[in-house]
Amino acid sequence: MANVSVQELKKRACEAIDKNRDKIIAIGDSIFEEPELGYKEFKTAEKVKKAFDEMGFKYQDSVAITGVIAPLKGKKSLAKVSIMGELDAVVAPEHRCANPETGGAHSCGHNAMIASIVGVGYALAGTGIMEELGGDISIMAVPAEEFVEIEYRNQLIEEGKISLLGGKQEFVKLGVMDDIDIMIMQHTGVRNEGDPKAVAGGGGNGFTGKLIKYIGKAAHSGGAPHLGVNALNAATLGLQGIAMQRETFKDQDHVRIHPIITKGGDLVNVVPEDVRIETYVRAANLPAIEDACMKVDRALKAGADAMGAEVVIKDLPGYLPPILNDELLDVVFANMKDIMGEDCVQYTRPAGTGSTDQGDISQLMPSAHPYFLGAKGVGHSSNYEIGDKEIAYIDAAKTLVTTAIDLLYGDAEKALTIKANHKPALTKEEYLSKWCKL
Repeated sequence: MANVSVQELKKRACEAIDKNRDKIIAIGDSIFEEPELGYKEFKTAEKVKKAFDEMGFKYQDSVAITGVIAPLKGKKSLAKVSIMGELDAVVAPEHRCANPETGGAHSCGHNAMIASIVGVGYALAGTGIMEELGGDISIMAVPAEEFVEIEYRNQLIEEGKISLLGGKQEFVKLGVMDDIDIMIMQHTGVRNEGDPKAVAGGGGNGFTGKLIKYIGKAAHSGGAPHLGVNALNAATLGLQGIAMQRETFKDQDHVRIHPIITKGGDLVNVVPEDVRIETYVRAANLPAIEDACMKVDRALKAGADAMGAEVVIKDLPGYLPPILNDELLDVVFANMKDIMGEDCVQYTRPAGTGSTDQGDISQLMPSAHPYFLGAKGVGHSSNYEIGDKEIAYIDAAKTLVTTAIDLLYGDAEKALTIKANHKPALTKEEYLSKWCKL
């Protein structure tokens, strides 16, 4: 029987976060001002390590190149909860804080994620809370959630530095998640008029990534175009074929296909012979992803056939659709209400159409990904800012740590019950072989 009530432990945690409020906000703002793209988050990782050093935490660094993990032991080790935050930025080159070399900007709130896990660290460092818990906590700063710079990441794979494009995917492959029973994290969202301050859960899409190369034949585009094979025309037909497929997708599957041409040729006066396209094929479930991928490939090949060109399509394992665990969301929501007020929060909202590698973790174990609506502007754009740091940094940190306390209090009964009642969609081995193709 624990000597200290769960309410007292939560109060102690929140007071520690309030005491370190300025430091938490400072690291969130500092990361916002120095964005780094996936697998390049060296400065950001150093900021996390500096904070952990101050707390006296032992940690493992350079996990999947830039990841940092601080394992904290409880009084017992009956269950283990991972609390995650993401290190990387997205590409938004016109943002006021954009990295001038990469175009990276924190237009998706990952800086707030790191601020919140640092806040969790302050809540647990020297407060005696871990000594009252029946399980362990692993604070994880994870690289490369945004699925960008695919060619660069493929190069890292070829060099043997990583095996998968996403940071959480790589953590699974490395065995980092093998002893984790439950994962919790948070995501900053944009708050519009009439919105709550936070939402406990919501669904999203999974996706497959595709790299496409059209191969034609060069010729003088003005003098003898008939001697060439125009790869750009073939690509244009392929893209038009994809557009013609859109009415075949079911509304409830939330299919999204949004290709970009990354290379359209070499010179204006040369028939393009090398054209490159990148795209995601997103949908809310695996059958819909597979169906849409088949139609996309068919359209791309038809464009090549029509022009007498070749097309090479490389599929990349993207992210899986998230699975919601209601028992875990109940714990998250109860703590949201306590911290932010019952009238300010919402249990779930309609499923979005974006994607996150948290979906991959949710296929393997109970996982929660609540949203704290402390941002303003448009996500992934130049006008995205953290508008309410109390919500994005502080309330998020308090919700994560109080949820972990609930899960691991006593003999970690809540965590063990949630784990026992949860049936994973995939084993690690199935995930790596069937989805990641390893």
